[in-house]
Amino acid sequence: MATQHPSSAPPAPAASRPYRKAQPGYGKQTIPAQGPADAGAFASLPERERYVAGYVDHLPDGAAMDIKSLAKDLPLHGQMAIGTALRALAVAGHLRRVRCRVEGAGQCRWVTLTYWSRIAHDNEWWNARLAGEAATAPEQAPAAAQPVVPPQRTSPTPPPVPQEEPGAGVPTAVAAPSPAYRTLAELGRSEPRLALSAADCAALEPLAAAWFARGVSADYLTSALTAGLPDPIASPIGLVRRRLTDKMPPQLPVPAPGSPASRPARELLVECTDCGRPGPAEALPDGLCRPCRTAHQPSEAVAPAEVERDVPALVASLRNLMRNP
Repeated sequence: MATQHPSSAPPAPAASRPYRKAQPGYGKQTIPAQGPADAGAFASLPERERYVAGYVDHLPDGAAMDIKSLAKDLPLHGQMAIGTALRALAVAGHLRRVRCRVEGAGQCRWVTLTYWSRIAHDNEWWNARLAGEAATAPEQAPAAAQPVVPPQRTSPTPPPVPQEEPGAGVPTAVAAPSPAYRTLAELGRSEPRLALSAADCAALEPLAAAWFARGVSADYLTSALTAGLPDPIASPIGLVRRRLTDKMPPQLPVPAPGSPASRPARELLVECTDCGRPGPAEALPDGLCRPCRTAHQPSEAVAPAEVERDVPALVASLRNLMRNP
């Protein structure tokens, strides 16, 4: 049974004051169905952890959860103390740091979320919960917020301006490149020996588009084109064309709309609360990787029975040393 600590910790800062917001898509994510907050929710925690947990619990979703931001908002403790408190809260079962991949608007990036639970849960519960999060459809990358334009007063109608020829002085809109073209154009960044010209990308775009039509991602296509390259490469466009043709993936049947197979799983990894190393949830019990978990385990003390057992042997060895030869 957990030891009840006296309520000597200073109260957490008021939740109504401004808080630090994380970048769009990052920050705190509250586990739903936690029940109302009460004063005894974290009574079993030590004083410092109870203070940090009380502040984090009042933060809204999307608030910054990195150590630097929390240390600025909680001046009673420095960054090292805040990091230790977050690690203790992860071990107690209140939080997990998660790195997930989101796609949208032609972008793909990894974001770090901190799942927070007012109720402490064990590793099995967290593993099942995060597995359910990974099974959901990928979140879309949030679009940039549009500025709010204040209402303006109407002004007198200006005199009419002579109309020009249609399209005169207006730059022609350039269509955004397709994912296939963009992947080919970025090959030179990951492998300089496969740098392609604009004409090369346009010529190879139909072949690359056939890969995307078969369900592959840009990362998969880039890996297939850059893995195990010969040396030297006489013709980058010839080598890329050959690989696009010879390594074309098979055509898979299209699942029915709405079926579980048609919803791609979100790529999700748990981050070590101490060092940030990512890995599957099962490999990071208590939110810690193996090296960090081993480093923070207390050294095993020698059992009293073993000490008593060694005393007679020690006395006998001393007597043997005191005997005359």
